[in-house]
Amino acid sequence: MTRRRLSQRQIERIAQIQERRRERLACQVQRIIEADADGRVEEGRVMARHGANLAVADAEGRLHHCLTRQNIGHPVCGDRVVWQATGLGQGVVTALLPRGSTLSRPDYSGHDKPLAANITRLVVVLAPQPEPTEYLVDQYLVAAEHIGVDALIALNKMDLSQGAAERAFLGRFAPYARIGYPLISVSARHDQGLDPLREALHDHVAILVGQSGVGKSSLIQALLPDLEIQVGRLSEATGLGRHTTSATTWYRLPTGGGLIDSPGVRSFRLGRLGRAELERGFRDFRPYLEHCRFADCHHDQEPGCAIKEAVARGAIERARLASFHHLAAQSPHSYQEIRV
Repeated sequence: MTRRRLSQRQIERIAQIQERRRERLACQVQRIIEADADGRVEEGRVMARHGANLAVADAEGRLHHCLTRQNIGHPVCGDRVVWQATGLGQGVVTALLPRGSTLSRPDYSGHDKPLAANITRLVVVLAPQPEPTEYLVDQYLVAAEHIGVDALIALNKMDLSQGAAERAFLGRFAPYARIGYPLISVSARHDQGLDPLREALHDHVAILVGQSGVGKSSLIQALLPDLEIQVGRLSEATGLGRHTTSATTWYRLPTGGGLIDSPGVRSFRLGRLGRAELERGFRDFRPYLEHCRFADCHHDQEPGCAIKEAVARGAIERARLASFHHLAAQSPHSYQEIRV
């Protein structure tokens, strides 16, 4: 469905409404702080957010329903924050700590809106159906490189392919393992191959991305056997109620670390990438980038291109170079949208 473009008047009206909401929230937060100026201050992590409501976990893992000061920015799921207790299970976030990574999506005006923070692993989920493309995979991997997180590829629904079809599917994506992206075959439906995935996520903060229909929800349920219990605790502790399941949420993995689920998210952005940044997003290009004859080589028709020579030798897959050209053609200075 084509997204309806908002008029400038509509955008300004939305901005005014949001500003009035922020002002009311700031007044509410200030009243809470003034009422309990002696509240203790400590660090915590944002486990979920819905509007002005934050679920913050303290050092012992206890959950607290918090509001946030207006002038500190916009905390998102995964953020490390400083917060001040204002009552039993209640508090106010007073500072936002530096982020190690930020995953974003476009807002109504096309600006980047942070979605989740401090992710350390991006899991690209593929399946025989819907039919994946190397171009789509490469977009996800460039995004992971750009925001500075590790990536792996989970081949889900492998029970749907057998014999020659299974070997062909595995062989098709085997080159990614050779350039450093772990490849894990799983079947969430039949609980097969999940142990290697659990091990790969151990002590990581992970998020699953992939086309609709590849089985992300089934994988999340398989990785989180106590999912309903965690949802219930979040709902009870924070008062988010039914909104808990529609908010971007951090769940604790049984093996350590966390899994961020973002059921309402359809896309995130690579960010504004120039050609040099896009090149660096292809990790198999990096050993050759300084060896082209021309400093501004586009790796297309230029003579003495080290990237094309590496492709001819089989050191770089042709499909990877094709993906690079496809992404570069979208405009090297524009946003690239990635479907989740």
